[in-house]
Amino acid sequence: MSTTKNPTQFALLSRILHWLMAALLITMLFIGVAMVSSLGDYHRLLTMHRPLGIVILILAAIRLVTRMLTRLPPFPPSMPQSERFVAKLSERLLYTLFFALPLVGWAMLSAGHYPIVMFGAVHLPPILPARPGLYATLRETHTVLAYLLFMTFLAHAGAVLFHTLVLRDGLLNRMVPWRVRPVEGESQS
Repeated sequence: MSTTKNPTQFALLSRILHWLMAALLITMLFIGVAMVSSLGDYHRLLTMHRPLGIVILILAAIRLVTRMLTRLPPFPPSMPQSERFVAKLSERLLYTLFFALPLVGWAMLSAGHYPIVMFGAVHLPPILPARPGLYATLRETHTVLAYLLFMTFLAHAGAVLFHTLVLRDGLLNRMVPWRVRPVEGESQS
């Protein structure tokens, strides 16, 4: 457990993982769009896409464990219950997608009987038998989940920007990578 009873920020490891994963997700979204629109670069982009997906899967697992073992900072007092509910729901959706997308991608490649090359001679084992029909279904599922992740990511970023630039309620301070001192008068007991 975190040593602070009422933290003003997420644990440092959580903050680092948050921003690292945000950068990786943005990178993956650009790679995914480029893969769809550029057949000439498809295989080169795929060699980046596969290992990044597995890195995101591993980081998501570490992030989830960290999230479960540390105390969370409270939402700003001005944030209504309905918004808090939506924020918690969107967080669950993001975590679900962090796990689902890489696993569906891995399953898709397995069903397509493609080697799952990470780098050089490092390959992942298939997690499903080769079945062309299943490959097609998983490919479509992977695409739909990618769009859902993109929309959820944009909604998350938009909500944080709204709270930061319009409401100015300090919501972003919970996740910034640097240490934020509590506002005078806030309890740290």
